Amino acid sequence: MSHQDGVRIVNRRTPESAAMVAETKRAMAITAKINRLTFDDADEVRALFSELIGKQVDDRFLLIPPFYATGGNETQVGRNVFINQNCTLYDLGGITIADDVMIGPNVSIITSGHPLDPSQRRSVTAKPIVIERNVWIAAGATIIGGVTVGENSVVAAGSVVTKDVPPNTLTGGNPARVIRTISA
Repeated sequence: MSHQDGVRIVNRRTPESAAMVAETKRAMAITAKINRLTFDDADEVRALFSELIGKQVDDRFLLIPPFYATGGNETQVGRNVFINQNCTLYDLGGITIADDVMIGPNVSIITSGHPLDPSQRRSVTAKPIVIERNVWIAAGATIIGGVTVGENSVVAAGSVVTKDVPPNTLTGGNPARVIRTISA
C-alpha cells in the first residue's frame, strides 16, 4: 500500500490486493444473506450488517434490502441511520456515516476508483468519505471518494458529488453544486 496526496493506492498482485479481494468475498457472502431478507427481518438485517462492518449498530438502524458492498471493515455507522433499497457502499478508503443520516434508494457511496494513466489502471485508488450528522442523501445520488457531506445538508436526487458539501445546504446536479442554504 502506498499513500500519495491522501490517496490510498493498492497495486495489483500484492498482499494488500489479496486482502482486498478476500474482504470483497467476505462482504459479498454477507450481503447475499442480507439480500434474502425482507423489511420484516429488520433485526436479522441489523445483525448481519453489524457482522459486515465489525461493529454493533444501534436498534434504530434500518436497512431495506437489497444492499451491496465490497467491504465493510472500513465503514463506521452512527445511531438512527436509515439506508433505503439498492444502495452500494465501496469502503476501501473509509466511509463514516454519522447519526441521524438518511440514505435514499439507489445511492452509491464509492471511495475507490482507478488511475487515469493506462499503465497504472489496474491499481485501485481510494479516498475517504464522511457523511456528517443529520444529512439526507436523496435517491440515485453518487458520492465520490474524498468528499465530506456537511451536517444538516441535503444532496438532491441524481446528484454526483465530487467536492465537499458545506453544512446546511441543498446541493444538486452533475457535478453537484450548492443550490441554496437550508435554514435550521
